[in-house]
Amino acid sequence: MRGELRITAAAPVLLLLLLFLVPSAAPAAAAGRPAVKLSAAQAGTGGSITVSGSGWRPRTLLMLLVCGQATPARGVIGGTNSCANADGRAVTTDADGRFSRALPVTEPPAPCPCVVHVATATGAKAQADAAFQVAGHPVEPLPAQTGGGRLSVLTDTRLDGSSGLLTWFGAPPARTLAFTVGNVGTAAVKDPVFEVGAAHGVFAPQWDERQWRGTIDPGAKARVELPVELAAGAHGDYTVSLKYGGKVLAEQPWGVGRPWGVTLFWILLCLVVPAALFRVGLAVVDRVRPRHPARRPSRGSRAPHASWPSRRGRGAAARTPRAARTPRAAPPAPSPSLPWFTQDTGPGPAARPTAPQEDRPTSAPGPTSPTTPLNPTTPLNPTTPAGRDPRE
Repeated sequence: MRGELRITAAAPVLLLLLLFLVPSAAPAAAAGRPAVKLSAAQAGTGGSITVSGSGWRPRTLLMLLVCGQATPARGVIGGTNSCANADGRAVTTDADGRFSRALPVTEPPAPCPCVVHVATATGAKAQADAAFQVAGHPVEPLPAQTGGGRLSVLTDTRLDGSSGLLTWFGAPPARTLAFTVGNVGTAAVKDPVFEVGAAHGVFAPQWDERQWRGTIDPGAKARVELPVELAAGAHGDYTVSLKYGGKVLAEQPWGVGRPWGVTLFWILLCLVVPAALFRVGLAVVDRVRPRHPARRPSRGSRAPHASWPSRRGRGAAARTPRAARTPRAAPPAPSPSLPWFTQDTGPGPAARPTAPQEDRPTSAPGPTSPTTPLNPTTPLNPTTPAGRDPRE
């Protein structure tokens, strides 16, 4: 009895919980199934169609593309390489997860069958396709489906390549991700599409699709090389990841050096530009400033003669005592010699002419008359009579 009473009392509570949970689960289920509708199933190049959707996450950014070699059941086989990426459009869903956007019709790089591919650009991945026919575009059958093939990456995974001179100046670093993959499934895998992403620090990797051309039979292996490129000026520690079928197969670290050439360029620019501006400013000032003509001495002014004493010399002469400033005696003039006589062959005393009486000096010059020069022809003894040799 007690057990039956407990079940009967708990039944209303369970019914109320079901009433509240079932309506809320229905929108969640609807939101998990995004849908896409087209205003026309076929259109020619140059036209446009209206793409509308529902059941998407609210406030989510979506990408709209026209892709070839794709069906709603199998999706886009060649990845985004089969889509007209240049003519795609972006749209953001509203609060109810709905959107409507005009999309131009462009021929995709791959042949039809074609679809309008809608996928999320941010957040959790979700996608939906709607069948579409591009009028006048070639149509080819899809490749055979190989659902039994499974790929696995073996041990030797590495990044090949090196940085060049342009990378030192900020060019995008590029490497080649080389790895060996083996098919561990029961069916062959043809033209597999890998996803390669590079993560920097704590940021999530940005995935890019890379398609490898070739067929890998069951139990066989192949060497695969996929290009990896970072943004311009990237530097630091990166991690390159490889994903296939939604599963990460390998990761490889990559240390990218700093582009010191860019730093050197900015340093030289900060030094050269101010120096060039300074030189230009000096040239402008030298050209603009007025030119003064050379000054010429006037007629009344006379240039100082080189023989004039300087101020210092005149001051020293003024400070010299008057007694010390006695004039120097002039050096005696050399006696003229006749060309036909020598020192020992001159005429004797008798033949020497006598000087007139009035020309003889009456007395020897005293010490008080220093200005009287000595005549070498005058006899040294004034008392010697005329006509007599003083050496006698």
